[in-house]
Amino acid sequence: MRRAPPFRKLLLAGAIAGPLYLTVGVLQMLLREGFDPRLHALSLLANGELGWIQVGNFIVAGLLVALAAWGLRGAMRGERGGTWGPVLLALYALGLLGAGVFVADPGAGFPPGTPVSTGMTRPGLLHFVFGAVGFYSLVGACFVFAVRFREKGRTGWALYSVVTGAGFLLSFMAIASGRISPLVMLTFYGAVAWSWIWLSAFLVHEAGRAEAG
Repeated sequence: MRRAPPFRKLLLAGAIAGPLYLTVGVLQMLLREGFDPRLHALSLLANGELGWIQVGNFIVAGLLVALAAWGLRGAMRGERGGTWGPVLLALYALGLLGAGVFVADPGAGFPPGTPVSTGMTRPGLLHFVFGAVGFYSLVGACFVFAVRFREKGRTGWALYSVVTGAGFLLSFMAIASGRISPLVMLTFYGAVAWSWIWLSAFLVHEAGRAEAG
């Protein structure tokens, strides 16, 4: 039996990141006292006595996405998008890791007892910077892979990638504007979930292609 290239396993490892990240996030939203997804960004869960759970969620997801970027570099070597796609995905992994290392400032009443408005600390600022680097890199990766799929005649995947990148970009820009409302917050949550689903589906697709040789 022919053995699959090692980068196939790296791609499948990366595909786990999305379901794991979303599952841990949703469970925390349901179980953490005082957390309201209409008001609070997921990053705020890194605060409080149980904050280590979300910190770990960021870091584990970042490591898994980094493995996927490494796997893509091997699987797509010499192909269109085989350089910038993996690089942008690696930057997304860096953003997740940085968001875990540098904890977001508490605010908007979470954890319970926190004032609605608090000043921004250096770790809080770095959390935002790493988050922005990661999010914009993921958007860029969506468009790079969309071009690749279009050139290969995979119209469905190209459209899926464009919609994911554009939707995530618009939702993040709305959050970054500072004009937060329940609609904006919930839309951003939806975009985050959608982007993780896209990434997992994409990596599984590429793993299957790698196995086929």
